[in-house]
Amino acid sequence: MQSQTRKLSYHVATTVDGYIAREDDSFDCFVFEGDHATEYMATLRNDYDTVLMGRRTYAVGLKFDVTDPYPYLETFVVSRSLKETPNPRVKLISDDVVGAVRALKAKEGKGIYLSGGGALAAQLFAAGLVDEVLIKLNPRLLGSGIPLVSRLDQQLNLELRSTKVYSNGVVLLRYDVQR
Repeated sequence: MQSQTRKLSYHVATTVDGYIAREDDSFDCFVFEGDHATEYMATLRNDYDTVLMGRRTYAVGLKFDVTDPYPYLETFVVSRSLKETPNPRVKLISDDVVGAVRALKAKEGKGIYLSGGGALAAQLFAAGLVDEVLIKLNPRLLGSGIPLVSRLDQQLNLELRSTKVYSNGVVLLRYDVQR
């Protein structure tokens, strides 16, 4: 009998044209107020016990002296350039990202929240480790920025599981990754 693995969810805000941040990594373009934000926070606390993010995503908070952006989650930052984090609670993954994420998925616990990083997401999609995609589609067009996923070697098919439209124009799209 195969052991149960935890679900890895790429849960991310994006613009209609597919950007998760501006070119300078800022994300002031997103809608932060409304029911979607309240539900997002509840989802973080109820559905996940671990967060995984790339170095650039982590660095956004560091600009504001936020060294532990998710103090209620076990936090991992993927980086080859960081040698340590300014917070002892935040752990680094610097080599064998795929192996480290496989090990996290094999541990007992709730889901794993992939917080951001289009390049990290692409690497984990390519390894077949992402189980679902939750997109908070914001009613914005940027024209350029950090893409939802950087280069993929092959097409990935998603199956729409649910949609929810909020009064502020944000749409939550929940997809299962097809294998």
